[in-house]
Amino acid sequence: MGTGGFTDEGLAALDAALAKHTASGAVPGLVALVARGGEVHVTASGHKALGDSAPIARDAIFRIASLTKPVVGVAAMLLIEDGAMALSDPVEKWLPELAGRRVLRSWDAQLSDTVPAERAITVEDVLSFRLGFGSMFSPETLPIVQAEAALDLKTLSPPWPPTRRSSGEWIAAFGSLPLMDQPGERWRYNTGATVTGILIERVAGAPLAEVLSERVFKPLGMTDTGFYVPAARLDRFTSMYSPAEAAGRSGATADGAGLTLVDRPDGWYAAPPALPDGAASLVSTIDDFGAFAAMLAADGGGFLSAGSLALMLRDRTTARDRAENPWFFGEHLGWGLMMSVPAAGVDPRTVPDGTPRGYGWEGGSGTAWRNDPVTGLTGILFTQRMMMSPELPEVARDFWSTAHAAIAR
Repeated sequence: MGTGGFTDEGLAALDAALAKHTASGAVPGLVALVARGGEVHVTASGHKALGDSAPIARDAIFRIASLTKPVVGVAAMLLIEDGAMALSDPVEKWLPELAGRRVLRSWDAQLSDTVPAERAITVEDVLSFRLGFGSMFSPETLPIVQAEAALDLKTLSPPWPPTRRSSGEWIAAFGSLPLMDQPGERWRYNTGATVTGILIERVAGAPLAEVLSERVFKPLGMTDTGFYVPAARLDRFTSMYSPAEAAGRSGATADGAGLTLVDRPDGWYAAPPALPDGAASLVSTIDDFGAFAAMLAADGGGFLSAGSLALMLRDRTTARDRAENPWFFGEHLGWGLMMSVPAAGVDPRTVPDGTPRGYGWEGGSGTAWRNDPVTGLTGILFTQRMMMSPELPEVARDFWSTAHAAIAR
């Protein structure tokens, strides 16, 4: 029996299950953290890059992709606590580019076939991904999908390589497109997070990187988290890979058995991006993100109010949202503000083993995080192997099943 919230046997099984994936070469390297009852356990396995002989270290830096979203969401809630904006405010107050919206008559309509928006987009619409625009996993031949791609907005496709647009250019280009749905009508993934980052900049009157640094990273001691990796830290930065069947995307080149190199440490994240994207642009370490997760697990820890956290964790999805997005929600998940949350009315004890429980999210670069208020478990997994769909990869399923089994009963 461990001295805290886990059994020694359970933690050994977790370490072994994760090491299996790096030993096989399926995952080049990973770092994982589980915490419960005052006990924190971290395991590292594999290497920063294929062909690297040195073992990966606990302080390795990873692209955390969509785990950026809840971090940016907390920054937005801090501005709301300040009284700088409210969830009910129309975003056109700060983003005039989004005033006077037009909406496609149908999802496959030509861009000129529109009707007026029935109301303005609110701050809550943006943070809850109900602003009327986002991913729908639809054919690339759709007029709206082609137009979004032509504008290099990168919200309906993988964010690599990053957009070359600045935040001002991005929101102006986005404002030139019609919405897919009426504001508030349905949930669509991702685009709202990019808009949230730009909204924060306008409300705070400062770049998003500066706002996050001053309001979130410095107070929480997240010293290695940001939108790029400084030259002095590139030796701790991991390479990123995708399964070989995805070769050709993002200009990737073959490197290693079964994997394709997507980005090296001296690649896209070695300098500040044109757009610090609130949807997917942050890099971080396991301990930095652990500090963020621990703050939320402590009901905001006096950093974020319990009331703000409760607002973030309230499920805002409808039955139609879940029916239209089964790969995101299944039977037990919903969406709050900038993160996944337990579905309203679902008994958490019915969630199957090997499945994320509680609130948090996953990142397309191969990252995952959940806080589970029922069991008190926090789990964070950072890998370098991209996810090719919302379905959890085997390494994540093994992480969650062994993490739950390691809990001291």
